[in-house]
Amino acid sequence: MFSSSASRSKQRLVILGSGWGGYEVLRGIDKKRWSAHSFILPRWDTQTHGLGEDVTIISPTNAFNFTPLLASCAVGTLEFRCAVEPVRRYSPQVIAYQAWCDAIDFKQKVLTCMPATPSLSSERSSARLVESSNETQSSGASTPFTVRYDKLVIAVGAYSQTFDVPGVKEYAHFLKNVRDARAIRTRILDCFELANQPILSDIQRRNLLNFCIVGGGPTGVEFAAELHDLLHAEVAQHYPSLARLAKITLYDVAPNILGSFDRSLATYAEDKFRRDGISIKTRHHVERVEKDKMLVKEQGEVPFGLLVWSTGLAPNPLIQSIDYISKHERSQGLLTDNNLNVITKDGQIDPDVWAIGDAAITKTAELPATAQVANQKAKYMVKKLNKIIKDQEHTKPFEFHNQGSLAYLGDWKAIYDRSTAETGIKTKESGRLAWLLWRSAYFTMTLSIRNKILVPTYWFLNWIFGRDLSRF
Repeated sequence: MFSSSASRSKQRLVILGSGWGGYEVLRGIDKKRWSAHSFILPRWDTQTHGLGEDVTIISPTNAFNFTPLLASCAVGTLEFRCAVEPVRRYSPQVIAYQAWCDAIDFKQKVLTCMPATPSLSSERSSARLVESSNETQSSGASTPFTVRYDKLVIAVGAYSQTFDVPGVKEYAHFLKNVRDARAIRTRILDCFELANQPILSDIQRRNLLNFCIVGGGPTGVEFAAELHDLLHAEVAQHYPSLARLAKITLYDVAPNILGSFDRSLATYAEDKFRRDGISIKTRHHVERVEKDKMLVKEQGEVPFGLLVWSTGLAPNPLIQSIDYISKHERSQGLLTDNNLNVITKDGQIDPDVWAIGDAAITKTAELPATAQVANQKAKYMVKKLNKIIKDQEHTKPFEFHNQGSLAYLGDWKAIYDRSTAETGIKTKESGRLAWLLWRSAYFTMTLSIRNKILVPTYWFLNWIFGRDLSRF
């Protein structure tokens, strides 16, 4: 029999989130040293039972979403499996709970969690489903559970920013995960099948085939480009009369799209979109969204068949609920020092808690909320945690290395911007060469060997045979 004091002396690592930050930490840590054991506690229990070191990941999904490929999945260029990596590939070394973390007691080192399993339903989960951009179909049992930690990595990411525009959560599509991409793909095919019915007028068809995208960042631009490729290839072949009626419109409140890119590259993208017939409406404000239409301040009522909303990030509710840690004034992300440890409200450093990804901001260097930043912070955390489990110090501060930004523009053309990098070659590219960089970069970043085979295979198959327009 082992004493409770012996079990409490073991290191228990908990990772919150399975995105670019959390999944990379899970993937990289030394699992032979961090041998996993379960430490679930009922809410009324205060004792911990178990042996050895422990790694637990808590996330409302049981997979990592490779977000740069979601736009391709949404139009059928790639199949959905190409953009996901299962969390449970690391079982049983790692314990995974599909759940939301609702609260963190930093003094007692206890997490309060709510199951998010899709097989069970509750009224509470249905409400949270909308907030989480369809992260899960429905939540699980209403009974919460608690998990203790010794080391905690907060990587819960962020939600889609709606700016409290009425109707967005109910009638718009987001593009944050594979479930979103699947819903968008289904809706696109539905729009064409509905428009193909002989009982509709041309005005009704045009309204159904008006595809609106709100947000002129890389996600919105890449989806517009992928949709353009679909319309001018497979749709033009199989729905020739409808393809001429289809329209893509990109809305943004800013004066230009792709504001994070070099101005000349953004102008190149705008010029290409206009030549392709993609309408760009900058300085436009969406005031309300209703079923099949939205109200734009500068334009009036705009009917649509599909509305994709991609306007930035909003804080995760867990991050909003935390009052123990200092937060960035504008983004409300958790403030960390250069070692990614969180900074408490009284200015102290919590040595056992780190925050990475879209949920965190480094106090001394405000970095963009991108997958690249989250991934580099996660790799830094892997080195630190692997030192900790060996009882070694790791005091080297985190440094971000800008590898450049990419955006696909359609027709095998893209833009690549590394003009603001502090070290290395400062360059920018556009056109076919940038497209080759775009494809090679995303192929290289694909994590598993399975997807390194699947992604180029589907690229090749769809180039030869075209995208599948089956609706199932």
